[in-house]
Amino acid sequence: MVLEEVSQELEGFGNRLLTKIRPLGWECELNPPVFRQYDAWGQRVDHIVTCSAWKRMKEIAAEEGLIAEAYERRYSNWSRVYQAVKLYLFSTASGGFNCPLAMTDGAAKVIESLGTPASLKNAFDHLTSRDPRKFWTSGQWMTERRGGSDVANGTETVARKQPDGTYRLYGFKWFTSAADSDMALTLARIVDAEGHVKQGSGGLSLFFLRVRDEEEKLNSIQVQRLKEKLGTRQMATAELWLNGAKAELISAEGRGVASISNMLNITRIHNVIGAVASMRRMISLSREYALKRVVFGKLLKDHPLHMQTIARMEVQTRGAFLLLMEMVRLLGLAETNMASEQDQLLLRLLVPVAKLYTGKQATAVATEAMESFGGQGYMEDTGLPVIVRDALVLSIWEGTTNVLSLDVLRSLTKSQGQVMAVFFSTVQNKLELASSSAELQPAVQWVRDAAGRLTRFCQGAAAEGAVPMELAARDFSYSLARIYAGALLIEHAARPGSSCTDVCAAQRWCRQELCPVAAELGNGSYSAEESSMDSALVYAGSPAGSRL
Repeated sequence: MVLEEVSQELEGFGNRLLTKIRPLGWECELNPPVFRQYDAWGQRVDHIVTCSAWKRMKEIAAEEGLIAEAYERRYSNWSRVYQAVKLYLFSTASGGFNCPLAMTDGAAKVIESLGTPASLKNAFDHLTSRDPRKFWTSGQWMTERRGGSDVANGTETVARKQPDGTYRLYGFKWFTSAADSDMALTLARIVDAEGHVKQGSGGLSLFFLRVRDEEEKLNSIQVQRLKEKLGTRQMATAELWLNGAKAELISAEGRGVASISNMLNITRIHNVIGAVASMRRMISLSREYALKRVVFGKLLKDHPLHMQTIARMEVQTRGAFLLLMEMVRLLGLAETNMASEQDQLLLRLLVPVAKLYTGKQATAVATEAMESFGGQGYMEDTGLPVIVRDALVLSIWEGTTNVLSLDVLRSLTKSQGQVMAVFFSTVQNKLELASSSAELQPAVQWVRDAAGRLTRFCQGAAAEGAVPMELAARDFSYSLARIYAGALLIEHAARPGSSCTDVCAAQRWCRQELCPVAAELGNGSYSAEESSMDSALVYAGSPAGSRL
């Protein structure tokens, strides 16, 4: 029933994407935001001018319920899956508007997780509205001059309490995406009665603020400049000086990082959506081009090597798509109180794993697909370079690969190893669904073997200590992604009505090295000697080497 209903809605949305949204997205690319600091009379206005297509995209996002869908829960636990599918279709046509939607969704999630307090009810209603006249977008102001992911040590913004209970924020936000948003959530350190602030993550609290007041004047915020970025140029990213911005404390004092973690989970899931969408878009264009382009006397589709190259990208994309769908399925269960403890542990693990792995996949697939067009792929007016540039941010925004790999290790520590037991049992359960399929047995065995090697690695790592595990963190996360995606592809191929290409995709995915961390352990890559040689290799012959 749900599938039938959403299919009809998605068909209408698809038509709108083709006829209305994609042309608007291209307008956003051709007309990036402009910063006008002063008016004609020399008065400072700090106005970020966005094009009409960008403003229309915001209206469409509201009309289509791209945020509302997740919070109305019309389809109970399947609402998140439906929202993710719509965002997946919207992403590469959106002219970069998928980014402010990610932060808007994250802000709504934070407010909901706080119990939607009365002071934030109005903001939540705006963030989740389907009315274009009421819909708000939100920023996420975390990055400051001293760093990105290291917010515990990099946050210098301070909050001074006012007699009316509100706060005034003072500080410099180095990288604020969607700077034209209506509101923002941000971290700051509260100044105590003696004028001191607490350092570290325990000193950070979470604040809500409106960017402009009722008269559309900035909330004691100065825009220093717009960032010159490699990609996502359609969206205004700015340096902001908070010079007494009025804000409301919304977390417990010193619990800012914990409170904003819900936002980070949502934005990381949106990052995965963007990654998978960019992969699918590039492959769709590449395979269509292969039906038309004649080279060396025949169509590209008739060149076996060319088809092999696209087929390898297709396998990667299918694995990434199933990782995404599994993650949002678990999120939907969690948000409707239908998730077991095991489901919640698995979701905590899969979010950083999927984000870091698909970010890397997107870069590889986008550049490979661009190459499949030859010289035309390098031409701006084809639109292909836009997709490639925008994909490159996906392994950086919301945590680089190494930062998220260490986050994966923290999830293991926090759960005292329980999450790995859940991971292995879930993989095993998915493989058992293919027990009656003879053609899937080689793939099943490859995943079982990889899971066995990963189990032995985990057992050995517990005795080795923290340093070798940190060195193995990236390969360990890759192993989790490949093994789990392999199990998902096998599960998908084992279902009734699956196609021969479903089986083929599962087989091909599982032929790769599914457990690189075990292979590298066997090569001695995580030893103290290898670690010291890493630095020697990097700095050999460099003037910086003499300072080591």
